[in-house]
Amino acid sequence: MSCGRGRTIGWLARLFDNKTFLIFICMLPCLGLLLLFLTYPLGLGVWLAFTDTRIGRAGEFVGLFNYELLFTDRVFWMAVWWTVFYTVAATILKFGLGLWLALLLNHYVPCKSVLRAIILVPWIVPTVLSAIAFWWIYDPQFSIISYVLVDVLGWRDTYIDFLGQPWNARWSLIAANVWRGIPFVAICLLAGLQTISPSLYEAAMIDGASPWQRFWHITFPMLMPILAVVLTFSVIFTFTDFQLVYAITRGGPVNSTHLMATLAFQRAIPGGQLGEGAAIAVAMIPFLVAATFFSYFALARRKWQQGGDDD
Repeated sequence: MSCGRGRTIGWLARLFDNKTFLIFICMLPCLGLLLLFLTYPLGLGVWLAFTDTRIGRAGEFVGLFNYELLFTDRVFWMAVWWTVFYTVAATILKFGLGLWLALLLNHYVPCKSVLRAIILVPWIVPTVLSAIAFWWIYDPQFSIISYVLVDVLGWRDTYIDFLGQPWNARWSLIAANVWRGIPFVAICLLAGLQTISPSLYEAAMIDGASPWQRFWHITFPMLMPILAVVLTFSVIFTFTDFQLVYAITRGGPVNSTHLMATLAFQRAIPGGQLGEGAAIAVAMIPFLVAATFFSYFALARRKWQQGGDDD
């Protein structure tokens, strides 16, 4: 008995000494969570996109019928256009202001730690609370912006209708998204800036390089890997934005501020068309895959940064 037990213990010891087996055991809980909370919902959504499922009624397979309807849907194409415009405009503004703020904080400023903590506040505050705050800021009667412009400065005669006009509502949403996204960009880029050796700047200054030349030939190339990662996450977060838009405008006025995410929710849940809503959600996947591939190819510059050749 003792001999058999010893052989069993020896076999288990060799098994747990195997690196491949340990990696598999450690990854098994994560794989289970991914299958349950990511793979299954994604697979179900893709399947629903090819059915005519409604709330309360099982659907039948209809092939590409939902996509044929979307192809001729003016609201859907307006949502696609606005989603792309919203993502591009907000990302450009977030990166421009975030990079400027990171460069500023990278130099010596009084109370730097306190400033970093304050800058993180917009990112820490829950999205819905931020949306409610902006909803009050943009209110046609109680807007603080309109109050200052009309009653304090006297620059306007009437209050601004931020959310009642399509383009006013669009730019208002972009401003709210930029306010929330700047801290993420600034802190990530600041971390990247602090990894750059000061000796590079000192050598460039000895050679007579201007501040712009130092930024273009040292800062920007060295930040390229982290820029690619932060840009990818920023694009994904902005493209799939839902809470901010739905809490402030709910896609209005007249569907002018519907992102693809909010339109998919409106068609699927309030509208009851689960199949059509799933088709809109699935249509977002090619854009997200493109952002991921951009990150992968941009990160290849890390090899160049370390002295190797790009693939």
